[in-house]
Amino acid sequence: MHAHRSLRFKVAVVFSMLTIALLVAQALGVRTLAEAQEERLITALVDDDMASVIKAYRSDSALLPPFDSRLRGYVSSADRLAVALPSSVAALPDGVHEIILNGREIHVAAVPFNDARLYRVYNFSAYERRFKRVIDALMAVTGLFALLTIWLAFGLSGLLVRQVAGLAKQVKTLGSTPSAPIQPGRYDETELVALVDAFNEYHRRMAAMIEREKEFTGNVSHELRTPLTAIKTSCELLEQDASIGAKARARIAQIDRAADNMRRLVNALLTLAREHSVRDTVSVPLAAAIGEALTPFADRLAAKGIDTRVEIEPQLCVTANPSALAIVLSNLIDNAERHMTGGHLSFTYAQPWLRIEDTGSGIAPHAAPHVFDRFYQAHPIRHAQQGAGIGLAIVKKIAERYGWQIRLDSEPTRGTSVSLLLPRPVPGQATPEPGRS
Repeated sequence: MHAHRSLRFKVAVVFSMLTIALLVAQALGVRTLAEAQEERLITALVDDDMASVIKAYRSDSALLPPFDSRLRGYVSSADRLAVALPSSVAALPDGVHEIILNGREIHVAAVPFNDARLYRVYNFSAYERRFKRVIDALMAVTGLFALLTIWLAFGLSGLLVRQVAGLAKQVKTLGSTPSAPIQPGRYDETELVALVDAFNEYHRRMAAMIEREKEFTGNVSHELRTPLTAIKTSCELLEQDASIGAKARARIAQIDRAADNMRRLVNALLTLAREHSVRDTVSVPLAAAIGEALTPFADRLAAKGIDTRVEIEPQLCVTANPSALAIVLSNLIDNAERHMTGGHLSFTYAQPWLRIEDTGSGIAPHAAPHVFDRFYQAHPIRHAQQGAGIGLAIVKKIAERYGWQIRLDSEPTRGTSVSLLLPRPVPGQATPEPGRS
């Protein structure tokens, strides 16, 4: 699952990165400018000193320093320290040069003097050390400002997105409890006011649509229950008729069970249509729920010689919505029975998975990824008379709504296994009364 960053975090990071980039660019720019200014200052100092020295040497030749034959010139030092220059200095052109001597960086000025050259050595190491300390202090201050920028960025971003966060809380509250629309007067920013107006309009439209859907669902429920009640009443009256034979009574009982099953399905679908039905979960005895789901299929399973095996302890319970679980089990049993001509249908539970296995015809590899698609049929001609291809789609939809993971494993001619994740109840969770769902 992808981890989403908060708007405040993103705003703070962008603001911090931009500000730090500007601070670093400014510090590097100041450093480069200072280094260039340093070189210009050193060059100016050397030029002024060399002009003064040459003038003094020309006016009084007794002031000339010793002549170095290796360098073919006179060598003097600005700080009165004797310096032995390497012979490679003789190859340097006229001008000011930086060389490393005894691990120190020194400046050497070379100019023509009479028929020879004049070399003058300058040691600016003390000045350069002070300059480096100033630059280091500048970079340290830049680092402190960067840390301060991050702190300020998170503070300012909190102020910028506080109303967005407040709007999110109101929207969450609005979605969980009935309340009045969000008041745009609580917000200052024009964009947020527009967003509140748009959301309120969308909320009004959704509320009206939900109300229409509830009204339609109620009407459909009433219309379905009326004929089902008539069927149930007719079955009860026919059962009291002594002239009806045993075979007819078996058919009447089958019709009566089908009517009961239809009524349960109608009630379950109405339950699922409710917005908060996801929270209507209780502790359900799993073996009993499977037994109730198998009852309407008893004749069909017996006619095909299919043996059902419920290998689950009677006291084992799972957390589920009883009506939703009844629909899921009924559709899975119906789908398994359609693809079987004998063998067995087994139910086992290994925490937290309910496993339903059959010995039917199985599912082809190319069809397996699509069995939960609505209206999909692996063999539309063969099974067109048996269903419309929406049973497993309903199972998938219910599983997604209640957070039940579902897995399907199948091999042609070897049967199919469906695994449904049904967690065990937490201690103290209510268990429905027997016979009620």
